[in-house]
Amino acid sequence: MPTILQKAIKLLLGDTKPNVDWLKIPKNHQLKSLTERDLIKLESEIGSKLFGPIPEGRRREFFCLDEKTWIWHEEWLDEQKHIKVATTRYEIQEKGVLKVQEGARYSFVEGEELKNLVTAIHSYYEQVARRVYGTEPKKFD
Repeated sequence: MPTILQKAIKLLLGDTKPNVDWLKIPKNHQLKSLTERDLIKLESEIGSKLFGPIPEGRRREFFCLDEKTWIWHEEWLDEQKHIKVATTRYEIQEKGVLKVQEGARYSFVEGEELKNLVTAIHSYYEQVARRVYGTEPKKFD
């Protein structure tokens, strides 16, 4: 039975075969003129809503930067109207998912946080495949 980490890696990296169908965009598809940055922005809009409503005055992003890196980013104004920023990078590694935050804080994601991240990645993958790329996502065990 695969572990949560194995499922996350399989979900993130897909098949080890080079052909990853869900990333292919048909040649006549309207997205062909969009840049990689445009696609990340579209994907991030979907990702930002996976964790519930965004509080007023906040900006949230959650997206897949590359096949082994996920980004969670939030911005808001504090009570003194100063801009606050929090960015977390999740790196998929052989040992697990490394969580990298400002201030050189590094830790491996475990337990409930790992389960929630895997659930979010799965939802992201399904919604982005359907809503951005117009394809049905592959089913994973």
